[in-house]
Amino acid sequence: MKNSDALLNPAVPRILILGGTGRIGGLLRRSWEDRGRFGIFPIWQGRRAQDGVDVVLDPLADPAALRNAVRSCDVVVNLAGAPRGTAQELRQHRLLAEAALAACAGERPLIVASSAAVYGASEGVLRETQPLAPVSAYGIAKQEMEAALSGASRCAVLRIGNVAGADALLGQEAPPEGFRLHVLEQNRSLRRSYIGPQALAFALARLARLMASGVAVPPVLNLALPGTVSMAGLVEAAGFAWTASPAPSGAIASVELDVSLAIRAGLVPEAPVTPEGVVDDWLSVTRAMV
Repeated sequence: MKNSDALLNPAVPRILILGGTGRIGGLLRRSWEDRGRFGIFPIWQGRRAQDGVDVVLDPLADPAALRNAVRSCDVVVNLAGAPRGTAQELRQHRLLAEAALAACAGERPLIVASSAAVYGASEGVLRETQPLAPVSAYGIAKQEMEAALSGASRCAVLRIGNVAGADALLGQEAPPEGFRLHVLEQNRSLRRSYIGPQALAFALARLARLMASGVAVPPVLNLALPGTVSMAGLVEAAGFAWTASPAPSGAIASVELDVSLAIRAGLVPEAPVTPEGVVDDWLSVTRAMV
């Protein structure tokens, strides 16, 4: 065994979370406060000192500091990268993932957050093996990031669906007049793959434990709860009002991730997602954040 491997496979693996100050990071921090429940010890990275940040460093400006932080941990989870911005800002998704991969050097497992946006306007049930066709600048940036990681050792890329509380609905304050939701014929609401913050926290913790113990996992995994929820159902379950607005031409009626691999790995349950379940998960975390 190499000296650099000496920290691997403890009873409670130390997880370095890069980009831990973003929206998803904030939700995970609350979810992972009960460390005994999830069986991990999270260590949060940020570029500036602030509450909740354990390691202050810039992954791109200080690769030596990043390598030292990685060596003190057992698994790295990379959440870093802005959801929107200029082409240069979005290019950092690839640069940050490459920096994390270089710091891990094949000696520490790396989990990288991608997005369902890499599938673009593809319809039907979306599987990890199908060609990618992103249309948004964010989706294109994530595809470029994935390409840079292709074939990397001990690296798992997660194509995550909508995360309740970090999405365009529950992740913003409800308008006083209620939400305006796009609908199709017969007032049908759009449907999307979703996962709550605690369900996401469980999935990431389990995947980290598997990888820390040397279990081989697929290099690319869709991550969401099985099935889809309607946007109207989600808003109603949260107790908010909404009005219908005709969906623009080309709107995709349903975006559903095939999560068979995630189910097989024990990351998510087989039971189909429900709006009420997603909202309960979200509220249990966001109430604790107040």
